[in-house]
Amino acid sequence: MSLRPPKAFSFRSIWSLTDWSGDTVAIPPQGRMNTQDQPVTPDSGATRSELWSAMKRATIMMVDDEPITLEIIQMFLEDAGYTHFVNVTDAREAIDTLERERPDIVLLDLLMPHVSGFDILQEIRNHERFEHLPVVVLTSSSDAPTKLKALEMGATDFLAKPVDESELVLRVRNTLAAKAYQDRLTYIDRLTGLPNRQMLLDRLDWAMKHAQRYAQTGALLQIDIDRFREIKEALGPSRADALLKGISTRLEGACRESDLLNVLSETESSAGLARWGGEEFSLLLLGQLNPDSIARIACRVLKAMDEPFVIGEQEIFASLSVGIATFPDDGADIDAVQHNAAIAARSLQSSQANPHGAFQFYCKELNARTLTRLDMESELRRALNRGELELHYQPKYAVDSESVIGAECLLRWQHPERGQIPPADFIPIAEETGLIVDIGQWVIDDACRQLAQWLAAGLSPGQLAVNVSAQQFRHRDFVSSVADALTRHGVAARHLKIELTESLLMRDPQAVAAMLTELRALGVQLSIDDFGTGYSSLAYLSALPIDELKIDRSFLTHVESRRESAAIVRAILALAHSLEMNVVAEGVETAGQLDFLKAHQCNAFQGFLFSRPIPAPDFTALLPPAAP
Repeated sequence: MSLRPPKAFSFRSIWSLTDWSGDTVAIPPQGRMNTQDQPVTPDSGATRSELWSAMKRATIMMVDDEPITLEIIQMFLEDAGYTHFVNVTDAREAIDTLERERPDIVLLDLLMPHVSGFDILQEIRNHERFEHLPVVVLTSSSDAPTKLKALEMGATDFLAKPVDESELVLRVRNTLAAKAYQDRLTYIDRLTGLPNRQMLLDRLDWAMKHAQRYAQTGALLQIDIDRFREIKEALGPSRADALLKGISTRLEGACRESDLLNVLSETESSAGLARWGGEEFSLLLLGQLNPDSIARIACRVLKAMDEPFVIGEQEIFASLSVGIATFPDDGADIDAVQHNAAIAARSLQSSQANPHGAFQFYCKELNARTLTRLDMESELRRALNRGELELHYQPKYAVDSESVIGAECLLRWQHPERGQIPPADFIPIAEETGLIVDIGQWVIDDACRQLAQWLAAGLSPGQLAVNVSAQQFRHRDFVSSVADALTRHGVAARHLKIELTESLLMRDPQAVAAMLTELRALGVQLSIDDFGTGYSSLAYLSALPIDELKIDRSFLTHVESRRESAAIVRAILALAHSLEMNVVAEGVETAGQLDFLKAHQCNAFQGFLFSRPIPAPDFTALLPPAAP
C-alpha cells in the first residue's frame, strides 16, 4: 500500500503516523492513501477503520494532581486502543512538558494546587504553537459559570468527574477526528499530500531541541528540482503539477527503500519528507547520524530520479540538487539550518556542473559565495536601468574574401566600481533568477537599434547574430518581442540572425519547430550555435528551417594536428552543404586553421586571428559602405 498522509494531527504525532517498517517513526507523516490514490480524511467512509487505527497512535497528555484519576483515565483509554500517554501530576510542569512532548490532545483538570487548570489553559491559548491544541477540561463542578469561563478561555470540550468510560472514549475520539481534519487543511500540501512548509518548520524546531537535549545529530536535506522553471514553461502548469506529484511519489519511495531503513535503524534515527514549496522538497533526519549515513540517504534520493517520468506521451528526465545542513553544527536556530541547506542546494544549481543531480554539505565558504552572488543579483537588476550593459561585436568574415559580413553580439557589463564583469560571472545568475528573459530582450532591441543606426549612416553591417537562452526562447512572447524590436527600429528582418544551441533544439522538438517556423516567417535568419556538441538527430535537423551551422571551437583546436578532428570538421561541412546551409567556424586563431577552412569551402569564420570582440565604434570602422 502506498504511504501518504491520511490526516494531520499536531506536531509530534502528525509525522509519527508514518509507518515505513511496521513500527512508528518519530518524525512527520507520510500517511496512507485509499485505492483511488486520494487522501484519507475523517469523512472517508471506505477507510474509516484505517483512520481510526491511525488516530489511536495520537499522544494524549493528562494533567491532574490525583494519580488515581490519571490511572483510571489511562486504563479506559488503553482499553479503547490508545497507547501513547504523557501524565503530569504537578501542574507547574505542564507547560514545559507540553513544549517537550507536543501532544495531540490535553485532558486538563481545573482544580489543582500551585497552578490552576484555568491558568494552564490561559497559557496554552496564549502560546503561538498551541493556541489551537484541543483541550478537554476535567471538572467535578457542574455549575454554569465554571463551564462558561472555561469556554471563554478556549476549552474545546468538558468531561465531568467521575469520568464515565463510554463518554470519555467518545469525546476523545470525536475531538481527535475534528482536529485531524483541521490539521490536514493546515499542515498538508494539497498537491502532493506531503507535510507542508509550516509543518516542516514546526518539526524542525522540535527536532533541534530534541537533538540538543539527547545529544543527537539532525540533518535537513533541501531537495530542489533542477531547471524546473524551464520544464514548467515547456509542459504547462497542469503537466508540471503532474510531474511534481510523480517526483513526490518517487521521493517517498526512496524513503521506504531497505537501505535507507538500514541506515535509520543502525543510527536509531528517523526521517520525514515534506514539500517546502514550489519545486522544493525537504527531508528531515534525526538520530546518531554521521556524514556517511547522511550521504547514503542523499544518494538514495538522487537515484530515485534515474528513470524518466512519462507525462502525457512525453518522457521527462528530472535531476535534483540536494543541499545538506546538519544541526547543531550548521545552525543554532531553524532559520539558519534551513537557510544553509538552501545555500548548499543553490550552489549546486548555479555551478552548472550538476547535469545528473548531486548533493553537497553546507560550509561557511558557500555562505560567503552566496552573499556575493546575492549582491551581484541586486546590482544586475539595476544594471539594466542604469545603462551599464552594452554590446560588443565579434566580427564575422567571409572565408574566401576575408571581408566583414556581420558580427555576433556579445553582452558586456561595465560596472561603475568593479569595471568590466566577465559574462561567465553574471550570465548564470541571470539564468537562475529569470533575469535572462529581460536582458535577452534588451540585447535584441539594442542590436536592432544599432543596426538602424549603421544603415542610416550608409554602412553595410551585414547580419547581426544574437544568442538566445532556453528561457528566453520558451517565453510565450518571444516571437512577438522580436517582431516588435524590428518594427520599432525600422530594420529589415534579414539583418537579424537568432543563434540557438543544439541542446535547446532537442528539447520538446515539436514546440521548437513551430517557433522556428514563426521566426522564419518574419524573415529572421536562424543558426545553430556550438554544432556537434548536442548529438542531434540528422533526420530532425533536416526538418528544421535552419540557415546556418556554427562549428564549435573545440573541433577547430586540433584540426591541423589530429586526423580525427579534421575528419569531424569535414563531415560537418559536407552535411551542412548537402542541406543547403551555410557554415561558420568559431574560434579561428591560426593561419593554418583558416587555410583548412578555405580548402574545404567553409563559408565564414570568426576568431582572434582577425579580431577579438570590440565595442560598437571600433566595429563601425570595419564596415564597408552600403552598395549604391
